[in-house]
Amino acid sequence: MSKPSAHTAPRTHRFLALLWPALALLACAALWTATILHAGAERRRAEEQAFKEADAYAEAYEQYVTRSVAQVDQITMQLKHSWEHARDRNLIENMRRDGMFTDAAFVNVSVVGPDGTIRSSSRIHGRTLNLAHAAFFVQHRDNISTALRIGVPPPELDEAHGTILFTRRLDTADDEFDGVLLMAVDAAYFTSFVSSPTLGPGSLLALVGTENNLRVEQDARGVVRTQGAAALLPANADRWPVARGVQLVTGPGGFADGEARVLGWRRSSAYPLVTLVALSHTAVLEAADAYWTDSRNHMLLATAALVLVALGASLLSLRAGARAGERAEIQRAYRTATESGNDGFYMVAPVRDRKGQTVDFRIVDCNERGASFYGTTRAELVGSLISELHQGVSFDDLATNYRTALAVGFHQEDRRMPDTNRLNIRWGHRRIVRVGDVLAVTLQDISERKEHESQLARLANEDSLTGLPNRHWFLNFVPAALARAEDGGHGAALLFIDLDEFKQVNDTHGHAIGDRLLQLAAERLLSQLRPGDSVARFGGDEFVVLLSPFDSDQQVAVVATRIVDAFSKPFAIADDQHMIGASVGIAVYPRDGLDAATLIRHGDIAMYAGKAEGKGQYRFFDHAQSNILKTRTQLRQRLLEAIDKRQFVLHYQPRVDTRTGELLSMEALLRWEHPQLGMIRPDEFIPLAESSGLIVPIGAIVIDAACAQLAAWRAQGAVPVPVSINVSPKQFLRGGVQRELADALARYHVPAGLLEVEITESAMMGDQAEILAELAAIRALGVKLHVDDFGTGYSSLSQLQRMKMDVLKVDRSFTAELGRSKEGTVFFQAIVSMAHALGMEVVAEGVENEAQLTILRALNCNEVQGYLVARPLPAASIAPLLAQRYLFDDALAA
Repeated sequence: MSKPSAHTAPRTHRFLALLWPALALLACAALWTATILHAGAERRRAEEQAFKEADAYAEAYEQYVTRSVAQVDQITMQLKHSWEHARDRNLIENMRRDGMFTDAAFVNVSVVGPDGTIRSSSRIHGRTLNLAHAAFFVQHRDNISTALRIGVPPPELDEAHGTILFTRRLDTADDEFDGVLLMAVDAAYFTSFVSSPTLGPGSLLALVGTENNLRVEQDARGVVRTQGAAALLPANADRWPVARGVQLVTGPGGFADGEARVLGWRRSSAYPLVTLVALSHTAVLEAADAYWTDSRNHMLLATAALVLVALGASLLSLRAGARAGERAEIQRAYRTATESGNDGFYMVAPVRDRKGQTVDFRIVDCNERGASFYGTTRAELVGSLISELHQGVSFDDLATNYRTALAVGFHQEDRRMPDTNRLNIRWGHRRIVRVGDVLAVTLQDISERKEHESQLARLANEDSLTGLPNRHWFLNFVPAALARAEDGGHGAALLFIDLDEFKQVNDTHGHAIGDRLLQLAAERLLSQLRPGDSVARFGGDEFVVLLSPFDSDQQVAVVATRIVDAFSKPFAIADDQHMIGASVGIAVYPRDGLDAATLIRHGDIAMYAGKAEGKGQYRFFDHAQSNILKTRTQLRQRLLEAIDKRQFVLHYQPRVDTRTGELLSMEALLRWEHPQLGMIRPDEFIPLAESSGLIVPIGAIVIDAACAQLAAWRAQGAVPVPVSINVSPKQFLRGGVQRELADALARYHVPAGLLEVEITESAMMGDQAEILAELAAIRALGVKLHVDDFGTGYSSLSQLQRMKMDVLKVDRSFTAELGRSKEGTVFFQAIVSMAHALGMEVVAEGVENEAQLTILRALNCNEVQGYLVARPLPAASIAPLLAQRYLFDDALAA
């Protein structure tokens, strides 16, 4: 066997002396790369978090501002009502004496007369002060809208500097201009949404008007600035391309102080305002920059250490040889890896008895992190027996896992540590690897991760508003509950509960009241159930309950009755009482379904069947209900096809002069001409169209068809009379009727005087300002307005006076009473007198005999409509009537 060359050892030593610096260089490059990448990731994470926070603060600030302005809106509406009805020149002074407007936020509350002078005010003004030339005064004087306007105070109001000005037009009894109500509110009231320290240094809170030059901002020191007072916002901060957004604003054209900020904005959903929240970009990146500074310093030390290690390894390689150097590096690398990590590391050796059976384990080595898990040091822990550290079941489980790893070579698990355990962590991930005859054990503290998983599981299964289980939990719970019911040989009942009139409360009083109402409803529902029953919020205002076990349908009915009765009582929120109800649908397992989806669907069907018969009751599922729902679904689908294919046609019923029979106008009545089913009566599809919202596109078709027919008659040389079309409450309250009318009239070149609009009394129930504005816009086109089916709704004399309608159509139910009873005639006479006093013409609907016509003539009713004159006719049959013009025969003519 040949001997090694004499030069082999030196060459090996020189190679190793060069190798270690090279490895150190690569390690430094890898560490620096990882550090730089991680620092960049931290910087990006900080910026992303800042964008999310700016967006969230902007959304919350928008909600705060909208609520605050809505309060001012309500106050000004109440003041407007009080002034217009009382016209007390000391109104505001008396209210201030009674304790109102004493808050410092109300800088000025005044009533300005039509000549611009102050009539009543919360502040003392000289009689020479005149606001007639102020921009807000001119705007209200020249526009009839009574909507709240938001702007900046005029120079004449010196004390109002630094405020936001809210103004509203005042009207006389004849709707003539009677001055302006103004309220100057301290701008700081709208920037007190959150304290400046919360947003951080360099932050900015701002409020900008979209229709004027209103600009209010508050910096991190709490200083509030209004327009023209050293503003920090960018010059173009009042032009926003979208309703919400977040962007980084920096450089020229940015903030006045030159600081870069993350700017989030949100447009108000109700007012012409934009809320802005700006977070200092420097403050946002402060933690990331500090992390980079610390990491860089540590890496400098680590680099120096690696260089020193490399130099030392080179020297050791030259002195001791390749094998000794490798072992030393491996040992140092092992100790560095175990001591610098967050995981506990242990070397565990089995302890055997004389028979060779493993009876215990001893810790022969560990790192300081591993020792800290036991609340001790490495020096104290090394040499300890596992049986000394763990007792009872804890020791048995751990010893079993160690024996498994000895047998198969590997074992790992996530385990919740028992309270009697010496380990000071709640959850641990243990990884055991056999190395020769010992075990290398890694223990990782995963308590925080497990806690996070637990919170996610709770959030996934709990409704955040009511605290009840949610739909996800219920759908996972029901299968197991049904399986237990089947194993136990008893039934289960699912109650599907929907809150009646909740949407009206939510829309009328706001989401805050609606949310509180849902919380109280959940509490009241829980109070009516047994401890073993399960309840969940299924979504919106729907709840589901699973009763199991139960003895009979009667027992379920008792629970359902108890729930219905409980919800018939009002809910007290703040100072108001809110009345809602509950409709309950019941599906029984296994009779009505064998799985959760079927039971829920059948419970829903039963609930809607009960609602159709009258709210506030319960119903058991019946297969006939499913057939009815299926029929409604099919009809709705056919309606969608009818809308798409324009299967609707208009018939026209004449309205004539009561005395002469002259054809004065016609009412357009909708018909559905189905290609297979033939002509479908309105009472078969209109209710479904109303409830499903399809009446809106159908209404647009009616407007278009009526204008097209008028244009066709004119093209044929006929002289058409005005045609009235019915506008449903949903179509009217949605808005946009004026725009649709204007578009159709322009498209077919039809004079506006040939088109009239009929709306029911229920369509006039809602926001009076919006309704008045829509009616005024329609009237401005030259289109007359009719009140249809008068007497079947809830309109009042004052409401009719405000609406300024042209024609009042009396419902056929009142016409039918003419000649039958004295009271019927007296009531009809009262309606005619009231309408004439308001300057309205009267049309009697449903006139069917000469006796009714005679009475109507005596009552001075203007027009009549009904089968006595003519039935609804297709468009082709109307042309001869237009030529005939007088539709009464000699026997009927007066």
